[in-house]
Amino acid sequence: MRSTSQRSFGKPEPQDPLFRPVYPGQAWPTYQPTYTPPPPLDWHQQQARAYTPAPPPKSGRLIGIAAIVALIVGLLAGAGAAATVVALDHSGTIDDQSGPPIGVADPKVRSGSVSSVAETLLPSVVQLKVEGADDSNATGSGFVIDGSGHILTNNHVVAAAATGGAIQVVTQKGKTATARLVGRSPAYDLAVVQVLGLDAPSVQFGKSELAVVGQDVVAIGSPLGLAGTVTSGIISAKNRPVTAGGEGEISYINALQTDAAINPGNSGGPLVDMNARVIGVNSAIATVRGAQEGTSGNIGLGFAIPIDQARRTVQQLIASGKASYPVIGANVDMQFEGGARVSEVTAGSPAQRAGLRTGDVITSINKQVVETAEALIVAIRTHQPGESVRLEFERAGKPREVTVTLGTQTG
Repeated sequence: MRSTSQRSFGKPEPQDPLFRPVYPGQAWPTYQPTYTPPPPLDWHQQQARAYTPAPPPKSGRLIGIAAIVALIVGLLAGAGAAATVVALDHSGTIDDQSGPPIGVADPKVRSGSVSSVAETLLPSVVQLKVEGADDSNATGSGFVIDGSGHILTNNHVVAAAATGGAIQVVTQKGKTATARLVGRSPAYDLAVVQVLGLDAPSVQFGKSELAVVGQDVVAIGSPLGLAGTVTSGIISAKNRPVTAGGEGEISYINALQTDAAINPGNSGGPLVDMNARVIGVNSAIATVRGAQEGTSGNIGLGFAIPIDQARRTVQQLIASGKASYPVIGANVDMQFEGGARVSEVTAGSPAQRAGLRTGDVITSINKQVVETAEALIVAIRTHQPGESVRLEFERAGKPREVTVTLGTQTG
């Protein structure tokens, strides 16, 4: 017998057997048979799935575990952020650096920061190792100034190799090459060496005359042989008369003074503004009286040759191997204070033609006060041969004034 729960497919349902006519001859009701389409081919599989029990709902225990996991992840993320802040505050090493948040600049190399300047300049700064013909040696720094492999440094760094010896250049990548001495100027304590095929970019130059007291600067070099050392500070003063140079060769510098740490070995390295442009050549440091030569270190008084002067000298050194500097043709008493007292006037010199005499005390040049002999020499060397300067001086206690056209000397 067919089950009443089983459907009939493809056949009309039978007429109702319980129909009873109300009066004789009443017609049987007409039923519109309903057509039931045949089942789909996977009907049995559908029935099986329909009777498959639904999976039980997630238990509260599983939900609790998921919540705990999410909480742990959240705490770890928070702890990581806190650790990053602490590490940055203490300048420590961060093992896991996932990068800055989206839309925020990388704080490790911020534009205009010391790290940004260092990243730009370090590939252009080299270490110099010099061996003299007399077995003397020296170490210093330098920086690449063009695409021909020319490197600017201090004269006192390479002076030992001027009459023989060797100059080795070590780049940031650790590559060592032999350099040739192109030219040097003891008067300005500048020198140029060259390495053909040097794999290092050249620096960008700024203008030292635009530097202002208090502006931030960065010094790069190889103090005490530690290559690639970066220090920072400010311009502490401008137009500071400083004497520098090696034994027997005294240079007079109208220097930029900085408190950026400079030590022996920094000589020849760049002093850089926060736009990564070179504004000076680190050359000298002040020492405490009584300190033995070679044992003194940074005391916050470093001095750099202004790059405006250095670039003029470099052009001459590359062109001819020598550089000229301006003179008035008179000697001054280096022990006298309260001006620059003339001790000798060279015959036929610009000083003689202008009427200067022995014993005159020069007190200013172009309205710039002159307090010592060094200050006068430094001020004169900021000019170029052929230029005219106005000197104020005293003779027998009476003030006088004269214009001098500067002569030239090589050195």
